[in-house]
Amino acid sequence: MSQAVLASRSKPKPSLTVVNELLRRSFRSTACRKEQFFDADQATFAKAISKENSQGKVVLVDFYADWCQPCKMLSPILTSLTSPENAEKVKTGSGRSLDLVTIDTEEQGNLAMQYGISALPTVFAFKDGKPIQKIVGALPEKGVKDFVASL
Repeated sequence: MSQAVLASRSKPKPSLTVVNELLRRSFRSTACRKEQFFDADQATFAKAISKENSQGKVVLVDFYADWCQPCKMLSPILTSLTSPENAEKVKTGSGRSLDLVTIDTEEQGNLAMQYGISALPTVFAFKDGKPIQKIVGALPEKGVKDFVASL
């Protein structure tokens, strides 16, 4: 064989510094993007809690009514905790990020009946499309954070 053919078959080996650089690189994953669905209808609710959409996340579903004073105290806390700005700060006890869906029980009475809502506010936590826990009544911010940490 000619030297030209042999030269074309041999590949240059990467230098030791390049190999070391590749080995030193760490891989990171980013948190799932947080989403908030306000005044969701039945279709939006179903999509938000679906296993496909909520993979790696916990979805908080806030059942409320405009006339409910405790709801007006709880809703801003939930909105703040699930905001994109808090994506890295607020996680569940299992390290999952949070999405928020709000359901106006006056507009979506069928969903309220389906989930047996008898007092407001009621917040369900869904994981992989299934309810895993709930709270009934308004809680202070620390109580909500404790609830989130238990998920």
